[in-house]
Amino acid sequence: MILLTGATGLVGTAVLQRLVAARRPVRCLVRDPRGLGELRVRVQLALGDLADPPSFRNAMRGVTTVIHLAGSARDQPAGSIEELNGIATWRMVRAAERAGVQRFVFLSGLGASPHHRARLLRAKSLAEEVVAASTLETAIVATSLVYGPDDRTQRLLRRLLLGSPVLPVIGRGTSEFQPLWAADVAECLLAVLDRDVPHQRHELAGPDILTAREMGDLRLRALGKRRRDLSIPEPVVAGGLRIGENLLKSKTPVCWDEVELLTASMTTKHGSAGTEALGVRPAPMREVLAPVQHRGHV
Repeated sequence: MILLTGATGLVGTAVLQRLVAARRPVRCLVRDPRGLGELRVRVQLALGDLADPPSFRNAMRGVTTVIHLAGSARDQPAGSIEELNGIATWRMVRAAERAGVQRFVFLSGLGASPHHRARLLRAKSLAEEVVAASTLETAIVATSLVYGPDDRTQRLLRRLLLGSPVLPVIGRGTSEFQPLWAADVAECLLAVLDRDVPHQRHELAGPDILTAREMGDLRLRALGKRRRDLSIPEPVVAGGLRIGENLLKSKTPVCWDEVELLTASMTTKHGSAGTEALGVRPAPMREVLAPVQHRGHV
């Protein structure tokens, strides 16, 4: 039995589709099963979330492998970024050890370190340490920025363009990424499951190095739109978003902790070699975000 967390997220949805298609027994730890769509009747359900440690114990009964994808890039009413990514992972690893789980697969990010400017990647770094030190067989999969043709960023951009004649760019927009399609990340995670290695770490990246500004241009083209870039100083963006967070709390459409992830490069000197080593040839972002008739599906 495989326990999957984050099954309703961008990567989790793609992973779940593939596990179900391969007829591998899956149990999903979810707050609301409706988020799984039609797949909820084809998997086992365990109700709970990252802020509910007792739910981990119940979810892991009879489980041999945990694929831990769940996390949060923003503070939630139930916990902070540090609690939901770092402490929750520590608790989940300990629950897996006590339950007799054999393997633990954890999704992290390239460049995660205790000194990273982004809170999420500092928390991911601490979580990586916990996973690597576990008595379980572990695999850490660290990715560059992950995207999809109709992901949350694309939907926010679509709404933004309804009333804006320009495309806002934070600072100079020169931070570099090697963006990965969520479907390719899912294929890599399944490949990791079939590898019999006690402790492993994989750095996954797409085939191209793109700046934040270039990624924004590709997203615009996918929507059939053209806009002039408008560079906005980072302190101005941060201040404006924090005012929105204070007013709207967790209901704010976007917060600074999420946006800050676009201001620090996420690349690896090995390029897409880590992705290809798992048997996946990553698709370029320009192809994935091309018109629907020219691309595959997550």
